Amino acid sequence: MTITITTAPCCWGVDDVSSPNLPDWRLVLKEAAAAGYGGLELGPYGYMPLDAMTVSDALRRHGLYVVAGTIFDNLVDPAGREELERQARRICAVITALPRPPLAPGQRFAAPYLTVMDWGHEARDYAAGHSDRALRLDDAAWAGMVANIRAIARIARDEYGVRAVIHPHAGGHVEFADEIDRIARDIPASEAGLCLDTGHTAYAGMDPVAVLDRYWDRLDYIHFKDIDAATFADVMTRRIRFFDACAEGVMCPIGDGCIDYPAILSLLERRGYAGFITVEQERDPRNAGGSLADVAKSRRYLETVGFARSKETTR
Repeated sequence: MTITITTAPCCWGVDDVSSPNLPDWRLVLKEAAAAGYGGLELGPYGYMPLDAMTVSDALRRHGLYVVAGTIFDNLVDPAGREELERQARRICAVITALPRPPLAPGQRFAAPYLTVMDWGHEARDYAAGHSDRALRLDDAAWAGMVANIRAIARIARDEYGVRAVIHPHAGGHVEFADEIDRIARDIPASEAGLCLDTGHTAYAGMDPVAVLDRYWDRLDYIHFKDIDAATFADVMTRRIRFFDACAEGVMCPIGDGCIDYPAILSLLERRGYAGFITVEQERDPRNAGGSLADVAKSRRYLETVGFARSKETTR
């Protein structure tokens, strides 16, 4: 088993690019390297410059690479297709021109990936974690979302050689068990894989170990988070948006929460996972002063239970 641990700008509170409180992207690179990571994600569209030379120079200064780009947007609205396709092309053009991540023996698809997440629906945002409260898309709206995802995935694959991976996300229209089942049925493996997230699956009431095992044949990339049990129990009693819950600390450093990472490691070893796992911890960007300590703590914990023990470098 060859696993490479990376991180993401959301650990510094970078989710909404319109926020005036986001840390400078160069600080995120500096602190990711200081915490011992060899790579990280590009972050949401528009956070890092969409200029390959500028980003490449900064990555090389810190010995980093980008493991994935992200589309985090409304995937349901048919009127958004042109914008989604534009984002896919611009992101893929940048990430394929950056220093390349390493390729592990047995890794299904080479990085960088394009993670694709639905977002931007107020009613679903307030229903995050509550399957019984979350209104499902009707058949026509679901088909429109599937068509948008397939269009993005085909652009990534056919024009740039990038593997698209669908990321179920709290507060989006692919969150709960029935929705993950349905998206896996409706979008073929030839077009897109899955990026499953331990924190989002647990937040949605599922067992992360069981979900990773169930979708093993579609699992190309993994995100790790941890959940503070007391905060989670509290926010589940209230009507609260997902990122507001994150601002209250529902996501914590890995090892400080309730997710069973030794059990996850056992599954990954048994299944022979090879490739990337990205550490994430959504937070309020105004609290990004604690990000370096938290991402370093998460990495140290993963080392103690048997995950990556060294900083990977670019090829």
